[in-house]
Amino acid sequence: MNLNQWFEKGLTAEQYISGMNVNQAGMNQILERFSLSPEERERFAPLKGKGLKAIALSEDWCGDALLNNPILLKIADEIEMDVRFLLRDQNLELMDQYLTNGTSRAIPIYIFINKDGEELAVWGPRAKQLQDLVDQERGKLPSQDDPEFTDKQKAMYKNLVKSYQVDENLWHAVANSIWDKLRG
Repeated sequence: MNLNQWFEKGLTAEQYISGMNVNQAGMNQILERFSLSPEERERFAPLKGKGLKAIALSEDWCGDALLNNPILLKIADEIEMDVRFLLRDQNLELMDQYLTNGTSRAIPIYIFINKDGEELAVWGPRAKQLQDLVDQERGKLPSQDDPEFTDKQKAMYKNLVKSYQVDENLWHAVANSIWDKLRG
């Protein structure tokens, strides 16, 4: 299947959001509160009306998708880019072509294509600034054989997801990271 066929198979943003059961409120909160800065709008302006499309491999339960998907949708609105969502676990044939570090089905993954379905750029699953934050927080966890590891790891991810929903600096870090890939 070529990328245009995968794109056509995807859900619209409205379909994806309305089908969410886990992170819908958090995603909508970011979607309502985030807007591109004037500088970001200016940077993205040359991409407006170029017929770009994006395939977003995602899942509702994913904290990184909770943060990144609304930012992608705001960028898409700004540059008139159509986005379609494919659920990772139902589309492993495509997902397995975009593994993080060649081994991990980490999401979200955004595949940017032109009108002919040619891949232009791939982004995900995190902006570098966010990866650094996650790595820093993971570094504070006890060893995996520690009896408290699981509880502390869950608490760490819960705190990260909370910050994803309110920290505007993280939102702009994602927007700028996507820009860096698209200008490529």
